[in-house]
Amino acid sequence: MDALRRLQERYLRPSTDTCPTFVEDSEWVPVVDGIEYFAQIRSLIERAGPGDSVFATGLQIESDMDLSGLRPGEPGYEPLSEVLARKASDGVDVRILLTAAVFSGSVPLVKIGPFRANVFAAIAFRRHPSLRARVLLDWSGAGIGCHHQKMVVLHVGGELTAYVGGLDLSANRYDAEPHDRLSISDDRWGWHDGAVRLRGPAATRVWEVYRGRWMEAASLPERTTWFPPARWEVMNPEPFLTDLPVAPAAPPHESPGTAVQVLRSFRPWKIDQYFALYRRHWEILPRRGVHEVFHALSTAIRAARHFIYLEDQYFYEAPGGRRAFRLYGLLRDAAERGVKIVLVCSGRKDPADGGVNKFRRRVTGDIQRGVIDKLKPADRGNVMMHRIEGLTVHTKLMIVDDVFASVGSANFFSRSMRGTDTELSTVLVTTGTQVRDLRVRLWAEHLRTPLTDELRPFLEDIDLAIGIWHPYWLPPDAPAGTWRRDGYPAGFAPEERVLVPVGPWPEPSPRPFQRAASGAARGAAKGARAAARAAQSGAQAARGSSGR
Repeated sequence: MDALRRLQERYLRPSTDTCPTFVEDSEWVPVVDGIEYFAQIRSLIERAGPGDSVFATGLQIESDMDLSGLRPGEPGYEPLSEVLARKASDGVDVRILLTAAVFSGSVPLVKIGPFRANVFAAIAFRRHPSLRARVLLDWSGAGIGCHHQKMVVLHVGGELTAYVGGLDLSANRYDAEPHDRLSISDDRWGWHDGAVRLRGPAATRVWEVYRGRWMEAASLPERTTWFPPARWEVMNPEPFLTDLPVAPAAPPHESPGTAVQVLRSFRPWKIDQYFALYRRHWEILPRRGVHEVFHALSTAIRAARHFIYLEDQYFYEAPGGRRAFRLYGLLRDAAERGVKIVLVCSGRKDPADGGVNKFRRRVTGDIQRGVIDKLKPADRGNVMMHRIEGLTVHTKLMIVDDVFASVGSANFFSRSMRGTDTELSTVLVTTGTQVRDLRVRLWAEHLRTPLTDELRPFLEDIDLAIGIWHPYWLPPDAPAGTWRRDGYPAGFAPEERVLVPVGPWPEPSPRPFQRAASGAARGAAKGARAAARAAQSGAQAARGSSGR
């Protein structure tokens, strides 16, 4: 317990009534990529019966997607709208909250986000009588922003489960390693994403976040949507459910050595319309807004001692942000302390973002100006950015020192940190291996190598594994070519190479990378590397004797 308390004090913001810390009583399980995510949600929905609850919200929800990945016309295909309508008819409390925008959601041919598509999704859901009162379009929040929170909350068989992350209920999120199911025109395109499954008291907090969102949306004034040539329809036609019960009791879910927080981000205004001089504060959510995600990530970055690993869709700013909420300066400070910064981002854009689909192989301008250019040349070797070929990296994830992890909907730019886009994320600190195991799984996926029992110890050894991202970061006793040649280390067998380093490329930092570990752990890691070198020497001798 003392070790966990020290981690909390170092990496987490203090617990408060509005942002509590759940200590050893909440399950926190990462879910990587959409196929597994949708499978878990589908299983819980199918188990739901009278008196149970299924709530969902996201930037977009497609009424015709099949959670099994089937396409229309394929045997067994059942669109989400029919699944939820069937459950609502059976007595399940189903709620669907769709992100909306008054202007771009009402005017045809205005392709700003998925707002117009969500209007049609709402209509499709409401065609089912059992869902008619259970669907709301939520256009509240900052005028330039949107509701970006993505959560699914299920109370099934007396157990409360909540999912928080970056995944929308959308067919093109149905993907997993090796990310070769999707394509854009004739080009390969994959979607890498993640979420966290929560059980226990932390899941009740997610329920309450959803409850606040639902009741705020239900109290919005009437707005209409235009359908050419001259038809106007109310965005949220009455009657609809205006209330949502408080969270059911969730018994503690024993999780030794863990502390969890569920974090929100939104600005003060429920309605923020300058053009009509009409503004209104939240009625249920905190009137001044909150920046819990920003403060949590800031605390963890300041606390970092050894490495910070980030996956994000952007790593560049967008309208609606503010300099005071940028995190680049904290990354720069960490690099100056000798912390290794690994940034992993997309090789291909989300098609919804428009423009040229393939990113250039270069560091983003905001990372270049906000981090790299402000570092001394000797410290620039502590930062490395990679893109993944043919892939949209949609995860919003940060891992620090193998003891802290953050997964949610919040992108790294200040637009999310400020709350222009409302966000929901969850963080964990642990004395156990949950964070390390997540890192190992992610790095094996990006290396496209099977995660065998032979390879796992080398990925678990952060001294060695950090060299994946920069050869200068390898320990002195690592064989030449480690992570760059098959079999180095033993068990490394990439099926393809998709990681593209894009810089920066300075001289190496004079400060060696070290990590805090016990003498026994360091000795075991060195022993494993020595065994690998012996095995590789034997393999080289065998290849030499065969004339290869």
